[in-house]
Amino acid sequence: MKNLYIVLSFVAISSSIIAQNKDTKAADKLYNRYEYVSAAKEYQKLVDNGKADGYVYKQLADTYYNMFNTAEASTWYAKATETTQDAETYFRYAQMLKASGKYEEANKQMSKFAAMAPNDLRAKSFKENPNYVPKILSKEARYTVNSLPVSSDKSDFGAVMYDNILYFTSARNAARKDYGWNKEPFLDIYKATLGDSGTFSDATTVSELNSKYHDGPVTISTDGNTMYFSSDSFREGLFQKDKVNKLKLGKNNLYKATKNGETWSNITPLPFNSKEFSLSNPSLSRDGKTLYFSSNMPGSLGGVDIWKVAINGDSYGTPENLGNKVNTEGNESFPFIADDNSTLYFASSGKQGLGGYDIYQIDLSKGTDASNMGKPINTEKDDFSFTFNKAKNMGFLSSNRNGNDDIFSALPICAVDLLVHVTNAKTGEILSNAKVSILDEKKNIITTETSDTKGDVNFRVECDKPYTIQASKDGFEGNAFAVAKSKGPTATIDAALQPIDVIVTETEIVLKPIYFEFDKSNITQEGAFELDKLVQVMRNNDKLVIFAKSHTDSRGSDDYNLSLSDRRAKSTVQYIISKGIPAERISGKGFGETEPKVQCGPCTEEQYSLNRRSEFLIVK
Repeated sequence: MKNLYIVLSFVAISSSIIAQNKDTKAADKLYNRYEYVSAAKEYQKLVDNGKADGYVYKQLADTYYNMFNTAEASTWYAKATETTQDAETYFRYAQMLKASGKYEEANKQMSKFAAMAPNDLRAKSFKENPNYVPKILSKEARYTVNSLPVSSDKSDFGAVMYDNILYFTSARNAARKDYGWNKEPFLDIYKATLGDSGTFSDATTVSELNSKYHDGPVTISTDGNTMYFSSDSFREGLFQKDKVNKLKLGKNNLYKATKNGETWSNITPLPFNSKEFSLSNPSLSRDGKTLYFSSNMPGSLGGVDIWKVAINGDSYGTPENLGNKVNTEGNESFPFIADDNSTLYFASSGKQGLGGYDIYQIDLSKGTDASNMGKPINTEKDDFSFTFNKAKNMGFLSSNRNGNDDIFSALPICAVDLLVHVTNAKTGEILSNAKVSILDEKKNIITTETSDTKGDVNFRVECDKPYTIQASKDGFEGNAFAVAKSKGPTATIDAALQPIDVIVTETEIVLKPIYFEFDKSNITQEGAFELDKLVQVMRNNDKLVIFAKSHTDSRGSDDYNLSLSDRRAKSTVQYIISKGIPAERISGKGFGETEPKVQCGPCTEEQYSLNRRSEFLIVK
């Protein structure tokens, strides 16, 4: 039923070379009246009686496409494409194959579509990235998705929560007349209340808003006093007459209502409603200044696009198309603008997805591309109408993944989007191409990335866990930065690195202590930061030859300390060589406790530390 709010009065009837004839007249009439269930039966009769051709197969496929019966649609598109068809038929065939999880077969049909419509944005995206599915499937899950008991055995979708009330659209009213599209009742607006126990009450109709036609979905202002909702244009007497099919064709239009006590009243149509095109699925920004909606009005890139219009009190600006970062030659619908007034969620059948309609998000303030939200938000079926209530930290979406349009909850998995910003500590200059690692609380490296042209690296980490960031770059002292426990959703670490300023005397290069773990000789990350300074000095002066001396304190036996210090000296040499310094320019040896810097006995901890050192002597 959500297809009604995506393509109502704009059912793209792609034309094939073989046209309708007197045998298809009855079926075509039902199809043109959007009575798809009955139309499918009539086209099937033609198949059974041996009167089918490419046109009949395509019409039968399109009929099932509009009802999102993927198996039947795929069967008949396969038959239709044995004859000459237009590009859109191959695209639809690919969509139905993807919705059945048949990605390889879908790609074959997309290749044909791309060859026939090379300038189509969908074709260009496919040719640029034909094997995009694994990337979507590899995305980290950000939500847990569960069915909500407010759903019925009829179409339920468009859920949005304000305060504790969940508004949604449903075809469950058995007392209503069936709609020919899918033989379900006309849509009404319903609401259910979220109780203290976390469960919803039984749904009831919002009777003052509902008409005898289709009504919903809705959006409500932050103060709860203004509502915008979709409804049939018959509500205001707007329709076109189809004399051939003896049909009055209405559109989806947008209406405004105001709160009066506990009910809604003063229902008024928006001034840009029309009988020529549809407008539906409104979403009001939290500041109340912008209304987003879907429409096939002139200026759309494809079938249905996402639009916006400025609101100034009771007046409205000129609707603006959101452009090709959001819209395609396919259909985009069900916009939802988040509380930050810049993050937009929407459904698309034209962008690269897993099948059917997928849900995408885009930051309108940055001009970046929209991104697929991945599983479990999206599936091979139709997934659409994502909304989010920040106060409740709870989202909702609609999907036919279980065979029927149902409402699902989407609860965020607690995670923190961590931004690391790397700069020069002295000048504030951005440092790109810096090596940035994130470590867990046991100092294990989780992953390592390189800072971008803005000096940024992004990590996604678990809530309520401490982490450490280690950043390094040639010419700068490496450093470690603590990341405190956080519940998110975001955190920022300013990783300011000091330019390397090493003390170089006539006889040695002076570094901070090169620390090793107790009784171990492997180079630690902290030690590596210091040794990188030595590497930088040796790169700047390719004549330098260094001898590394490693010393221990006097604790432990003489032989053990000598062996341990020698292993540490060799590890130090190997690290320097691994950074590209020729082996003939660096050598090392352990001296154990034989050359203490401070003569003591017994020694203090400070004296032990001074004796436990590395020295880097200049040989030449």
